[in-house]
Parts: sequence; C-alpha cells; structure tokens
Amino acid sequence: MANAIRALAMDAVQQANSGHPGAPMGMADVAVALWGPQQGHLRHNPANPHWADRDRFVLSNGHGSMLIYALLHLAGYDLPMSELRNFRQMHSKTPGHPEVGVTPGVETTTGPLGQGISNAVGMALAEKLLATEFNRPGHAVVDHRTYAFLGDGCLMEGISHEACALAGAWKLDKLIALYDDNGISIDGQVAPWFVDDTPKRFEAYGWNVIRGVDGHDAAAVSAALAQAKANTGKPTLICCKTTIGKGSPNRAGTAKAHGEALGAEEIKLTRAALGWTSEPFVIPEAAYSAWDAKARGAELEAQWDARFAAYRAAHPELAAEFQRRMAGDLPANWAQTAAEALAAANGKAETVASRKASQLALEVFTKALPELLGGSADLTGSNLTNTSATPALRFGADGTSNGGRHVNYGVREFGMAAIMNGLALHGGLIPYGGTFLTFSDYSRNAIRMAALMKQRVIHVFTHDSIGLGEDGPTHQSVEHAAALRLIPGLDVWRPADTAETLVAWRAAIENRSRPTALLLSRQNLPYLPKSTLDDIAKGAYVLAEPAEVGLKKRAQAVIVATGSEVQLALHAQAQLARDGIAVRVVSMPSTSVFDRQATSYKSAVLPQGLPRIAVEAGVSDYWWKYGCAAVVGIDSYGESAPAGVLFKHFGFTAENVADTVRTVLARR
Repeated sequence: MANAIRALAMDAVQQANSGHPGAPMGMADVAVALWGPQQGHLRHNPANPHWADRDRFVLSNGHGSMLIYALLHLAGYDLPMSELRNFRQMHSKTPGHPEVGVTPGVETTTGPLGQGISNAVGMALAEKLLATEFNRPGHAVVDHRTYAFLGDGCLMEGISHEACALAGAWKLDKLIALYDDNGISIDGQVAPWFVDDTPKRFEAYGWNVIRGVDGHDAAAVSAALAQAKANTGKPTLICCKTTIGKGSPNRAGTAKAHGEALGAEEIKLTRAALGWTSEPFVIPEAAYSAWDAKARGAELEAQWDARFAAYRAAHPELAAEFQRRMAGDLPANWAQTAAEALAAANGKAETVASRKASQLALEVFTKALPELLGGSADLTGSNLTNTSATPALRFGADGTSNGGRHVNYGVREFGMAAIMNGLALHGGLIPYGGTFLTFSDYSRNAIRMAALMKQRVIHVFTHDSIGLGEDGPTHQSVEHAAALRLIPGLDVWRPADTAETLVAWRAAIENRSRPTALLLSRQNLPYLPKSTLDDIAKGAYVLAEPAEVGLKKRAQAVIVATGSEVQLALHAQAQLARDGIAVRVVSMPSTSVFDRQATSYKSAVLPQGLPRIAVEAGVSDYWWKYGCAAVVGIDSYGESAPAGVLFKHFGFTAENVADTVRTVLARR
C-alpha cells in the first residue's frame, strides 16, 4: 500500500518534470496508518466528499500534493489515473498544490506553509462549537475529527505558533496533527537553522505529544493514532521520524529528494529497491483492493444518516437548522431583517464612527444569524466586533464550551485570519474578525487564500486612515486600502455612514463566494442624506447632484470619494455651487462591486466627458484606473497629531478639494 503511493508520486513528478516526490515517499507509511481502511481511523466516504460528519484531512505540507492525490485516487474518489498523469498540467484536477474546489476530497488549499495546520485548527474549533450547539443527549450528529500532516516548514512559519497555541487554549481534543520529522528542507539539513524542541514546544501549548514514533512502521503510527483518539482535553501531536524520499537508493534522506524529479535512472533503481515491478502509473489490483474505502465509507455515512433521522424525529427544528447552516443558506426572513435594519439606520441618521456603525449593524445581524462567529486580535474595544448576542467564548476545565460567539484571538492577526478560513471551510459558521487596518499586512496572505478559495470570511479593519490621529504613522493606514483592492476575488468596502456600513455588512454576509474586508473609521462621520438606498449595494452611486445644492444646471465634474472623505466632497460641492460650478458627488464604498456592474450603470454614475476627481485618505495611484483628472490623496506616511490637524495638514479639506476641481476645470 505504501509503495503504491511512492510509485505514483515519483512517476507523476517525473512525467511533469516538476514537483516534490520526497514528502509523499517519506510519509507513505504514515498515510497507510491514517487512511488505510483496515486501520479504521479516517472516517470518510469517497462517494460523497461533502458528507457533513466526515473527518477532515489537511495536508499542511502542501508541496507534497502527490501524497493526497495518490490517496484520493487509491481510496476511490472521482480522481482517475488520467488526472494523476496530468499532474501540474493546465486544468487538471491535480495542480501543483492541493486546491479546494478543484479536486474532490481536498478540504483546503495548502502550499503557503503553516496555513494548513492553522486551517485545521479552525475546522476543529468549528466541530467543537457546532457539537455544543446541536448535539443533544443520545444524539451526537456532530462528532468528527480533524487530521493534519505537517512538516518542518510549517513549524518554522510563525503562524503555526499563533494557531497551535490557540488550539491548546481551546482544548481541541479532536485535532490530531502528524509531524513529518525528516530533518530536511530545500536548503538541506535543517539542524543549523531549526533547533526547536518541537515536542516541548507543543507541550507548552497544552498539547498531548506522542514522541519518537517510527514513521515507517504503519502499525506503530496506527497505535499512536488510537492513543491520540483516546486522549481528552488536549489536541495531539504525533512526532513521526521519517526519511524523505524513502526507497530511493541515492536520494533518500537528502534535499535532492525534496523538490525535484528523481530522474529516470534513479526511479529504475528505486523500483528495484522497493520490489515494485509495475509499469509507471499502473497499480496492482491487490493494492487497489487494500486501499478501497468506498464500501466502508458508504457504511459510515449510512450509519450517520440513521442517527440523523433519529435526531430529526426527536428535534425537528434543530435538524432543519443544522441542515440550513451546513448548506450555507441564510434564514427565510433574512431579506426582511436586512431591509428593516437599513430603513431604521436611514431613519435614525446617526453621526457615529463607521466602526460604531459596524457594531450597530452587528447587533441586528448577530441576533438574526446564530452562525455569525465574531472575534478580534486583542482589540475588541477598538474594533467593536462584540455584541449583546455574542458573549466571549470560553472553555471549561473539561474542555466544554460556554456557547460564546466572540473569540479573543489575542495578538495573532495572521493566525486569526487562517483560523477563520478553516471555520468557513468546515461549514456551519460565518466567521468575522477584527484588527486595525494597518495590521492587515500581517494577515494578508491568509486573506489572499480566502479569496483564492472563494470563502465567506469577513475582515473588520478599523482605524482606517490618518484619521485615527495621535498613534502616528505606524498605525495610520495609507497604502492598505489600495493593496487590499488588488487582491482578486476580495470585496473591499469603505463605507461613509451607518447606511453604507449596514449595506456593506449585508453584502458580506450574502456573498457566498468572496471574502470581504470592511474598512472603518475611528472618528465620527455624519449621516449623508440620500434620495435612494437601493444603489448603495452596487458599490458606487450618485449621492448628490448639483440641484441639491441649488444649481439647476448639468454637472461640470464628478467628485468620487469613499469613507470619511465623502463629507469633504459634499462640502466642496456646496462651496463650488456658490461660484456657479456644478458638481456631482459619487460615493464609492466598494470599487470591486462597482466594477462588476453593467456598463450602462457605470456610465450613468461616471458619465463620459465629465472630469473625475477622486478623494481618499490613501495613496493616489489606485484611482487613476478610473480616468481621473486629479486625485486628492496622501502619498507619504502620516504624522502623530489629532485627526483634525492631520486632515488639514495633508490637504483633506473642503477648500482643497474645491480648489482641485477648479484647477481641473481651468485646464479644460
């Protein structure tokens, strides 16, 4: 069984002349122990990769992707040999790293090291929270484990510290990680630069650690897995000592086995050393029979179906809610709830910071949506991500949850973002988490992964500009809005008042295939009167025409603004009107959403022939894409001073915006 994995890994990498054969060859016996139907550890059904109560498996060392592809093929998933032959080729189901949504049975996209194990922490947390919420005495409908393979690279990345420390704090005893301790990375033996005592490190996190397991003894690994499953109150790390490239006479145990094909001659020698006589991409029937998990998987799912039927009979409302949540659907009354909240915000017309407007929206939405799980990276009082419906999540001495829905992630922005990805991937929860916008740099790669994986994850970024004031340039975001907008598949919203903030939240919650970043102010923002609320959801809309400031003439220019600068645009419009200059003001809370609108709508909002002046307290470069004639922005770092002083110093005044419009019109 193990040699079938080794053969497929070296054959596929050789044919592609690209890839990493060493990890699959070294972890083949570990894979037999976990995935082998005879051992009975991994509960999954190849015929239904989305069965709700399946165990989750994460290959955190995703460069070894041929390991999971071989396992999925051999176990009976819809991954034929033709796809393994097309390893790393265009449009194949076997890309260079595992990608969720591309390959049946892949639970998350891995490759950026450390994020896979962090996703696994999120999955295990989701299982624990949903079990607390839905299980009832005699009815355990949420009862599965999360397994992860990881290597030295995952442990070297700092994110593994952030996430694994939280796993210990949360007592995630259904999380089991198997460490491929082979001592090799791309640059060679890791000993000169990776001297951590990994077992002690994880024990310090509060993990159960099983040391010194022979990773080439499937029976020993299986025994360790049984021990881990019997453990309660702690996640488990199983340290498996392995040889990278196991079976290769000249490459085993070397960096050469890590990231390049073995070569035809070495493969020939390896086949002989392993006693493997089959041709490339040919697996003996005996191996297929040993690996086939279809019958066991069907039986496991059938058993769960029977348990769920009994659960539905005893608790019909809970069963329906569980199915809705796992399907990712919103409640039937959601549209009415959101509409009423928007109408109320418009009626109240409150002057508050958009971070407070966000909390006001969350007060409504967290009551309506029990799947909303909030959090903050040690900035709850600043991000305002907590509500009356989301008490702090805590775990008792026995590991049980108090049912709280607000997570204190601690100062761990990157870990928080990757854990939220795992929560979303698991299903049943919509995670959101907050920090300052300037610290989005810490979490950026996990945000990118959420976009790549098309996951509904919501990032609340407050203190969005120089408007935060005295903390100074270290905390004042300048380039971050533009940088986030460059991530394909991420919707970025920078709302200007309570109505726009509520619409942004509604859009984020409804968007099942995109993550969202909400950029929110620390300083108060006035409510902006609107003739209609319908067009806010289109990302940009006409907020004020010249007639609204007393000019009955067609606009001569368009001011486009976002967030806290929209009020400046309105004041500039009024000043220009006194000089007879007619200006349209467009609020553009989300550039990405606006860019997806029909050409006719975009042309109606930003007519051809009218000069455009953009106003945003951030770098100016991004705005030239809209054909602007001028941009009032900030292309330097900020200063430490009160917000009002800073806005005046950097030219964010109605007078400067008006003067910029005059200059543009004078040039025409």
